[in-house]
Amino acid sequence: MKGSCLCGTIRYEIDRLDTAIGHCHCLTCQKAHSAAFASTAGVLRAHFRWLAGTESLSSYESSPGKLRHFCARCGSQLVAERVGQPQVIVRVATLDDDPGVMPQHHIWCSHDRPWLTTNGQPCHPEWQPGR
Repeated sequence: MKGSCLCGTIRYEIDRLDTAIGHCHCLTCQKAHSAAFASTAGVLRAHFRWLAGTESLSSYESSPGKLRHFCARCGSQLVAERVGQPQVIVRVATLDDDPGVMPQHHIWCSHDRPWLTTNGQPCHPEWQPGR
């Protein structure tokens, strides 16, 4: 499966997801992704390859020992890692291909924002009617 940043400068390839897809609701993911949660999955380093654009890759140590790698041009968060661990954490939404599996869990839900629930409001598959 191939993945890329928003502007297409950085591209990567994975052989497969090695852990289940999960949605992380921690405050760090919320801030880093400007979203209520980030969808992630582990990929063994042997199953991950950068294909292009590594000169535009920038990194930020978001917590001790955890690096978040993102495109310096468009800001897309792509991968996170703890250097001593055997896997990287891929931001699943940056995959260009369907991984063929569904998310299995939510973590750090204690950090959920009070506005996250739909509270019975309509949920639309795409845009709201009339837009």
